Amino acid sequence: MPGILERPVAPTRHRLDVDAFYKMAEAGILTESPRVELIDGDIIDMTPIGIAHAGRTNRLIRIFARAAVDGHVSLTVQTPLRLDSYNEPEPDIMLLRPRRDDYVDRRPTADDVLLLVEVADSSIDYDRGVKLALYARFGVPEVWIFDIRGGAVEVFREPAGGAYARSERVSTGALKPERVPDVAVDVSWLLA
Repeated sequence: MPGILERPVAPTRHRLDVDAFYKMAEAGILTESPRVELIDGDIIDMTPIGIAHAGRTNRLIRIFARAAVDGHVSLTVQTPLRLDSYNEPEPDIMLLRPRRDDYVDRRPTADDVLLLVEVADSSIDYDRGVKLALYARFGVPEVWIFDIRGGAVEVFREPAGGAYARSERVSTGALKPERVPDVAVDVSWLLA
């Protein structure tokens, strides 16, 4: 009976899957405030949205709305992205492949994403680290991180091996998503 008396050497992690995460929300254990997301089976408290963050998000919505109205993309704001059973982050903005059902029947996945945007004020290290690696791991083709305090947009393209092969930091000029070239963002105006 040596197996019964043996104890694990270190504590083990219990990962939640997306179904358990939603059951907790339905039971009232998780509420809308504070906002949370599921990353690698862990419930992560999201930082509150400040004025600068909200304003930049609103500017992006205004720019991207025309492409959505024209039917070139589906525009979603702070909604979940289903990556697998243990990962469902909530990016600030996503431009998705348009669907007739407007994603009523299922959550968008990495294959649906044309552009994913994180607007970062106090969350810049988390967005550049944990979330960017997660997006690369699941093949999100293009990620923009708006570094409000740093006054620039960090652009990441070509996910491979859990990282992005191409990246650049832009603080002026026009920026266009590769998969939605009809949309142009004036970076100086956005960050002003």
